[in-house]
Amino acid sequence: MKFSKQQWQWIFYDWANSGYGILVITAVLPVYFKAIANENGISAANSTAFWGYANSFGTLVVSLMAPLLGALADYPNSKRRWLNLFTWAGIIMTFALAVIPVNQWLVLLAVYVLSIIGYSGGNLFYDSFLTDVASNHQMDAVSTTGYGMGYLGGVIAFIIFLVAQLTGGFHGLLGSYGIAKFSFVLAAVWWVIFAGPLLRDGNQRYNVQAVTSPLKDSFRRLVGTLRHIKQYRSISWFLVAYFFYIDGVDTIFTMATAIGKDLGIETTMLMLVLLMVQLIAFPFSLFYGWLAQKTSNRLAILLGIIVYLVICLEALHLKSLTDFWILAALVGTSQGGLQALSRSYFGQLIPKKSSSEFFGFYNILGKFSAILGPVIVGFVTQLTGKSTVGAASLSILFVIGLVIFLMLPRLTRGDGD
Repeated sequence: MKFSKQQWQWIFYDWANSGYGILVITAVLPVYFKAIANENGISAANSTAFWGYANSFGTLVVSLMAPLLGALADYPNSKRRWLNLFTWAGIIMTFALAVIPVNQWLVLLAVYVLSIIGYSGGNLFYDSFLTDVASNHQMDAVSTTGYGMGYLGGVIAFIIFLVAQLTGGFHGLLGSYGIAKFSFVLAAVWWVIFAGPLLRDGNQRYNVQAVTSPLKDSFRRLVGTLRHIKQYRSISWFLVAYFFYIDGVDTIFTMATAIGKDLGIETTMLMLVLLMVQLIAFPFSLFYGWLAQKTSNRLAILLGIIVYLVICLEALHLKSLTDFWILAALVGTSQGGLQALSRSYFGQLIPKKSSSEFFGFYNILGKFSAILGPVIVGFVTQLTGKSTVGAASLSILFVIGLVIFLMLPRLTRGDGD
């Protein structure tokens, strides 16, 4: 499929903030924070707890505000303004991470929370722009290409960081903690360069009617949506199915390192596995988009859920590094495709003029879904003494999600246009 200029701009926003996702959230800042917290006399247990609190608080703020923020963005010419506001907040706070003195660990944590709010809020408006840049017929291909390019962009940014790491800070150019601070600057610059076109040119095609009091009217619309939820049965049931299966997807990703450690796999090897998953996810995200075009997004989503169900069951036989690599590769085949097609499926269900409001609810379910899975894994692991059995227990989430999704209607290419 040939993409328009606006669609490429939307796709490259995913590439743009992927550097933040892999460098700041996943690979570098957690280690950097624990190191400087330790230098300032904070115990390992407390620094881990503070890190968890910061992530939860930042996510919680955006999740609770998401439907209202989305409703506010549905007015004429508002979506791009909100996207700019949150994206620039995230970029500026990411830059700030590099200049905070190492003895100000609490300030660093506070700035990170603000960057998470900017990142998560930006993603809300970015997701809702999908209905503006693509018709229902194009949506699957555009969404999966966005995810695929996001993985590729993250890998390239991570490789640049690895070059700095392996060359000792470009042969001594970067001083103490300089490599970590370089990664924060890299993530911010990456974000600025590749998000710029959408931030400048993003065109909102659909909107609700302008009013004199947007905030008051947004509350009224939200209450009306919730009061008449029966009118949106397909949307509601999809969100329930999504809550369960995406909880399984997120839990497998977040618990993989801990399970790998239980198998005795070294940290360096786990980082290589992470890189491999990202590399595999790029072409397979595109494959899922192709499959959805050739068959249907419904069939492709069902395939993704079934692949994850197989991953959970195969976790029972997880004993060696080779087994871990194989299961990680399987995760890479379906992680991006399942998430991308869920986004485009939802985009085809919802009223286009209220896309940001509805993506606000989608955002809440996506964020709060990562609660039940870790509890299930933890409980079953403690009960059996085996983290592999804990991972296998996640199959129940995919089974529930699969059964509910099977009851949803088949979408035709014209639905919702």
